Amino acid sequence: MNCTTHLAINTDLCGTVTALEEGRCVVTLTTTSDMAADAQQLVHGGFVFGMADYAAMCAVNDPYVVLGAAETSFLKPVRVGETLTAEAVVEEVKGKKRMVPVTVRRGVEEVFKGTFTCFVLESHVLGESKA
Repeated sequence: MNCTTHLAINTDLCGTVTALEEGRCVVTLTTTSDMAADAQQLVHGGFVFGMADYAAMCAVNDPYVVLGAAETSFLKPVRVGETLTAEAVVEEVKGKKRMVPVTVRRGVEEVFKGTFTCFVLESHVLGESKA
């Protein structure tokens, strides 16, 4: 299966799709010094969130999927150099709305959990129509 969304994403910052099937995606990311928030090498949570968001978008896998809302929890700190895996599974479909739980792990340890509310639009949010 090919990914049909977020094709210009920077995989160095958001991770790489390592598994993709209907309604499910796994993204892997190794954190870098560019993601550090302080001298102790704590990774800024925005990078973990971005990875989880990207996994949710790819699980939906529509060119015009957008994020509407997210309910998230940061469970453990992440350091530069650690490898994370985000797994997203489309749990519910109601019209244009998709509910997508995502778990980010460092090995078997959960570091982040969230539920992403995604919407599949008829055209690009900035006005481009489907080809």
